[in-house]
Amino acid sequence: MQARFDANEVVTQSGTALSPDSILDTNAVVYFYRIPAPEVPVPYDIPILFEDEHLLVVDKPPFMATMPRARHITETATVRLRRSTGNNELSPAHRLDRLTSGILVFTKDRSVRGAYQTLFAERRVNKTYEAIAPLSDVSPGTLWRSRMEKTPGELQGRIVDGEVNAITEVAAVEPVVKAPYEALHGPLPDLATYTLKPHTGKTHQLRLHMLQAGIPIIGDPIYPVVFPAEAEDMRVPMHLTATQITFVDPLSGATREFTSHLPIETHHLLSP
Repeated sequence: MQARFDANEVVTQSGTALSPDSILDTNAVVYFYRIPAPEVPVPYDIPILFEDEHLLVVDKPPFMATMPRARHITETATVRLRRSTGNNELSPAHRLDRLTSGILVFTKDRSVRGAYQTLFAERRVNKTYEAIAPLSDVSPGTLWRSRMEKTPGELQGRIVDGEVNAITEVAAVEPVVKAPYEALHGPLPDLATYTLKPHTGKTHQLRLHMLQAGIPIIGDPIYPVVFPAEAEDMRVPMHLTATQITFVDPLSGATREFTSHLPIETHHLLSP
């Protein structure tokens, strides 16, 4: 702790460095920044899909958190992009789970941040995902309706009895060749690409609905069984991608449509 004082890393709200014998007023605010533990580098780039004066739209790779949280700080899309663009006001308008890849929208300055974050918070956005999972008799047009709950601090969410708060539409089901996925995961049943349209935005919604249907997403390390964190292999992604986002721009009124350039069929080609 003394070393942190010696390095002027304990400061007041105004930035004044403190020493162990500093005298403070009652209710004074003191900042002490923890030194983050070394992070495992995420071995993928973040391709830029679109950029204008207000927005930066990217293809987030798997294994990269959207924002700093817990043990993921520097190896997050927000920090990586702030550093590469030099823009410290860059902020996500929404979020993707760390293991989910695909379209992620950032605002470039704080003056427009609220308009776009509200757009996503109010779900005035049409989102499409694709997942690879076992082939089943689930048909296009199926609507999954459930009540989902997730306890803070627990990895898995759950489906419970009660008022519906999670709705997912199955828009398409297409069989796929399984050989590339077996090269990563070992023997698998026949597989399909499921095109999914969430009508709500619960945590792990698509993963839980696929699990409930008996077709867990290939590569999911949480459902149905939680794998230990140390077993994570960044060459083997979970096969869930946010493939398309459409919305009416809150500033210009124009229709915006963004499509991922990383189709789920190419995930087996991702190699560090």
